[in-house]
Amino acid sequence: MNFLYELKSFFFPKNVLNFNTASPVHPTSRGIPVPTTKLREGSGSLTRSAEACPTKAIRILSDSEVQFDYGRCLQCGICTENSDGKLRDSGFIYTFALSREELKVTYISGRMEKVSELPISLTESQKRFQELTKKRGFLYREVAAAGNNTVESELNASFNSVFDSEREGVRCVASPKHADAIVFSGPVGKNMAAPLTTAWEVMAEPKALIACGTEAVSGGLFPQGKLPKEPDLFISGDPPRPDVILQGFRLLMGRFSFRFQEALHKILENEK
Repeated sequence: MNFLYELKSFFFPKNVLNFNTASPVHPTSRGIPVPTTKLREGSGSLTRSAEACPTKAIRILSDSEVQFDYGRCLQCGICTENSDGKLRDSGFIYTFALSREELKVTYISGRMEKVSELPISLTESQKRFQELTKKRGFLYREVAAAGNNTVESELNASFNSVFDSEREGVRCVASPKHADAIVFSGPVGKNMAAPLTTAWEVMAEPKALIACGTEAVSGGLFPQGKLPKEPDLFISGDPPRPDVILQGFRLLMGRFSFRFQEALHKILENEK
């Protein structure tokens, strides 16, 4: 029987994900909420959606302006259900960025303003980390900082034969002393703030701090605890999919050219 499985592998294509051709929109995923033409036509407001959002990711700025903080978004769909058709689930899953502010998007009369196409401005630590990891990849230590273990499940899945993170040189190690980066999940509860800081401080430079999951990015449903520093990469979603996590890692390593707001704007414009 094992021989037959081996023989089959010679004739059928591999199921490994091709990161270079993968799309930020997935047809079977809910993704982030975005306005529909009903909102653009001035048909009411999103007050009900803002009130229903469990993480308060929607802010009504004025009668025509609304801000979505996709770093707080759980992608739960509750706001869409309470929008009377003014919001829809986009299927857009690449909710990651090198800057926290990039995950905050303002819509004016239901339309996203065109964003700047300037190159990504990296901090000095991000530049040094890219120089270290662009060719060889990186090792990370995962810290579960009072989360619900969903991010850990997705990180485990990133090592399977479909996503295969090790082909990108990305591996999890047992000690932060052996790591190039800390990947943390959860809102950083009071009892986990010190262990997270300790794990960060024992690492050698250059190093990176990666917030993985909505709780790590913003606290989600909970107050966000103390961080050792501003993260170098923010990956939102509750939890983010394995391919989203790995694409975020590739962005941090400089192997993937991507800006969250530019990609979202392009997709929304093409759907008109």
